Amino acid sequence: MRRLPGMDLPHVMPPLVTRVNAGDGMDPADDALLRQTQRLLSTSLTFAGGPLDVSERLRAALMQAQPGLLATLPGGAATQVGQLAKAMTWLVHNLDRPPVLVEGCGRLGAALAACGIKAAQLQLVGAALAEAMRTGMAAGQWRLDFDVAWRSTWQHAYEWIVHGGASAAYAPPVWDAVVVEHQLRRPDLAVVRLRPFLPMPFRAGQYARIQVRELPAIWRPYSLAGAPARDDVVELHVRAKTESGVSGTLVHRTRVGDRVRLSRAEGTMTLPADPRRHLLMIAGDTGVVPFKALLTQLAETGDERSAVLFWGVRDLSQLYDIEALTEIARAARRATVVPVVAEGDPGPYAPGLVTEAVAAYGEWSGHEVFLAGPPLMVAATSVALHQLGVAPERIHHDPPE
Repeated sequence: MRRLPGMDLPHVMPPLVTRVNAGDGMDPADDALLRQTQRLLSTSLTFAGGPLDVSERLRAALMQAQPGLLATLPGGAATQVGQLAKAMTWLVHNLDRPPVLVEGCGRLGAALAACGIKAAQLQLVGAALAEAMRTGMAAGQWRLDFDVAWRSTWQHAYEWIVHGGASAAYAPPVWDAVVVEHQLRRPDLAVVRLRPFLPMPFRAGQYARIQVRELPAIWRPYSLAGAPARDDVVELHVRAKTESGVSGTLVHRTRVGDRVRLSRAEGTMTLPADPRRHLLMIAGDTGVVPFKALLTQLAETGDERSAVLFWGVRDLSQLYDIEALTEIARAARRATVVPVVAEGDPGPYAPGLVTEAVAAYGEWSGHEVFLAGPPLMVAATSVALHQLGVAPERIHHDPPE
């Protein structure tokens, strides 16, 4: 296999380029060969129908050869095709920038390792990629130099991806993400939707820590809503008590196009494996986010277990996401949303404290119970559930921060 200049990969980390002068640091002959390879990749990609067409054929080939590989990745078919197309475009555009290429492939390797993908599962990608290129071209257009360019480029990328996956064992990966939507639902609360640039695994009910550029030393946890089996968008509901801090930045000074960073998803407040266990979910304010994710999973999988969500708020104005929650519950087989309004006119909803509504609604000792919201609310609700006969091992919530 031909080695590209500036890209030999020794035991620990590849030298990025051959330093020969104080200019761009690249040997002119090496630079010319990289640009020649880059032109071959770009030209063949155009002849093959463009990144999206090639990615559709590549995904189809991988589904036949390595179905477990794609099943491990988040997102549905359309999302995965789009991610493959973006990755292919990025690879071609950055081939003449070895430092960028090595770093990016390493981060991809760390992300894939977090998804549970093993290096052996990626070995056939190069051959599948060359075949996806060839079958998209008219007769006689596929050339040996195209084949060599793609296979050699993938071999380098594969090695850096594997190295990045190995490094994830001692350097936890982080995900850069772009803000794709920002909705101010209340003066102190925003719904922020993010799209990570690399595949980010998470399960409904989990949370991740968020970093904003203004405060690089602070990582604050937020529950994640979204549909990881369908697309690559992550939804946050952020309430800011002040205009400072990570929450203040996300609510008051974040715009579409801004970037944030996310940690690996954490938390065990996910759907029980036993489908016979019915669910009781009790939320206060933005604590409703993980339960929105759980309801979405129930709806999308056609899960037949019963799920009741009590959402306790101070007044009607705090029901900022009730329409979306009601729509998701309607799509699920057996889901119910019960808003509970503590003060003022409750409108069509239950009045009083959420614990009182839970006690009046039914008997819950046979349910798995999930709690989320302010720490004092979670503690008080746990006590009330014990008094209602719910065993402590059936009550689940994330540790308070």
